[in-house]
This record gives sequence, C-alpha cells and structure tokens, in this order.
Amino acid sequence: MQITPIYREIIDFIAAGTTPQNLVDFCPSEEAKDRIADLIYREKTSGLTPEETAELNHCLQLEHLMRLAKSRARSYLEE
Repeated sequence: MQITPIYREIIDFIAAGTTPQNLVDFCPSEEAKDRIADLIYREKTSGLTPEETAELNHCLQLEHLMRLAKSRARSYLEE
C-alpha cells in the first residue's frame, strides 16, 4: 500500500504522541479534506481508478477509526 499524504498526516499525529484532548481536537488538514471531497465527488460523477477507489476506502476506514478513538477520548475526559 502506498502511504498517501492523508495517511502520513495521521501517522505523524500518532507518532508525535497525544493526549485525549489533542485527539478530540484533531482535524485533518484542508488539503486532506479537499482530497477526500474530490475523490467522493468524482466517485459519484465520473468514477475513480482502482487506485483512487482504494485510497478513498482507506480514508474512510481512517475516518471511522478516528471517530471511534475520539469517542473513547471524550469518555476519558469525562471521567
């Protein structure tokens, strides 16, 4: 699997160490948001290459993972 800029962004965030509050506050860069929006738009209109489909699927998995982690981090902060 190719390490995309979006993956690298998440990897760097995790590798730098974090706290529950930093995790809750984390937002992807505008570049990452734009890339995902572009992939979703093109998926719905003109279609994607197999590589782009794989990239979009990986991004969606990362988003799901981050949502779960943020939910857990919020529960830690409430304790």
